[in-house]
Amino acid sequence: MVGSPLLGKVHRGAAVVLTTQPHRPQIPRLTMEKTKVAIIGLGTVGSGVARLLLDHGDRTARHAGRILWLEKAVVRDLAKPRDCELPESVTLTDDIEAVIADPEIKVVAQLIGGLEPARTIMLKLLESGKDIVTANKALLAEHGAELFDRARELGRSIAFEASVAGGIPIIANVSQCLSANQITSLHGILNGTSNFILSKMHEDGASYEEVLPEAQRLGYAEADPAMDVDGSDAAQKLAILAHLAFGARVHWKDIPRTGIDTLDLADVRYAEEMGYKIKLLAVADLVDAGLELHVSPTLVRAGSPLAEVGGPMNAVRVDGDAVGRVMFYGPGAGQMPTASAVVADLIDTAVGRTELTFKTLELWSDRQARVASSDYANARGRFYLRATVEDHPGVLSQVTSALGAEDISIASVLQHEPLPGEDVIPLVIMTHETTEGAAAKACEEINKLKASQGPTVRMWVRD
Repeated sequence: MVGSPLLGKVHRGAAVVLTTQPHRPQIPRLTMEKTKVAIIGLGTVGSGVARLLLDHGDRTARHAGRILWLEKAVVRDLAKPRDCELPESVTLTDDIEAVIADPEIKVVAQLIGGLEPARTIMLKLLESGKDIVTANKALLAEHGAELFDRARELGRSIAFEASVAGGIPIIANVSQCLSANQITSLHGILNGTSNFILSKMHEDGASYEEVLPEAQRLGYAEADPAMDVDGSDAAQKLAILAHLAFGARVHWKDIPRTGIDTLDLADVRYAEEMGYKIKLLAVADLVDAGLELHVSPTLVRAGSPLAEVGGPMNAVRVDGDAVGRVMFYGPGAGQMPTASAVVADLIDTAVGRTELTFKTLELWSDRQARVASSDYANARGRFYLRATVEDHPGVLSQVTSALGAEDISIASVLQHEPLPGEDVIPLVIMTHETTEGAAAKACEEINKLKASQGPTVRMWVRD
């Protein structure tokens, strides 16, 4: 949380930890116009933004046609060491009012996370006449309509490229570069934490519980990784992309989602045996009934582009009716990739491009949604099912009868012999195309069988 305005302190040239690349003031042509910028939140991303503005002023000025002058930085704790060096010209303060009340600051990079006080700060900045750049996807997914409506009322703009997929310019591409297309499908690996864990499970044969501590040690997972591994983070990003690509008005909590936190290593092995890798996919498909949206662990054919996205990387595959299929790949998080997207938005805002786009797209406006979400139960596709059953005669026929009752056709069956001394086996089934509702109902009936020894696992299959 940013410090109270009543207790705010101002430090000029405050002592901070020096970087390996100390500040090198790059002074562009003195005749250039100056746009004063502030940063709120000098954490990992904020420090990266400050580095780019301070160390590469010549570069940003060349693209913006003006100097992006870092005037103020607001932090919660003035005494906390930071990994960027601020020169005497930058005011370091814990007083948010120092930015709000400064009429010369035109653009603010608002880089604190969470919902509050981020929402209140955003509103105050807009009301004080500032244009805003943010990387806070949770805030936009929850309060985007309110913030964007208020920005429009005040004649201000909000840029948010860094809110989805870090350094991948997916927001600009979906909302602008592909605007000649009717986008028909968008499939994305949008959470680097989950992708890192799944990659390690495939590569090392390690369980989720074994990989998670490594992901936390390397900084890919938070101390509390729930939002990443339960699918919430990906759902928030999917809600933003669905709004841009399809004109959908869907709250992220209404998107069906399943995470990887209950994924069994056995399913990773069976997937590999059948030629697949498991990825946490965020899916938006435009069908006759509307827009299908969901986030879930999915079997993706090995060798396909999405299947080979490894480690903490992100990727988004987009299908358009004119361009065909395009793929965006890159780092979905991290200090400098995210800072890169923030600074690009600062440049666009300073030169007026964001204002034009913001007005034209009418983002999160109160206009009626262009497309309605379809019933998830009617979403069609193939499924991977794993039932744990007793190894007795007739059990397989009972399982196939439960599938047949829902008109589900079987594509293949994988069955291994039981381990010595055990009479329980995994029965792995790949279905032909059916609906999510039919697959769910069949699994419920399989679970009711006397021979069933645990809940049936169900995952989507994408070939």
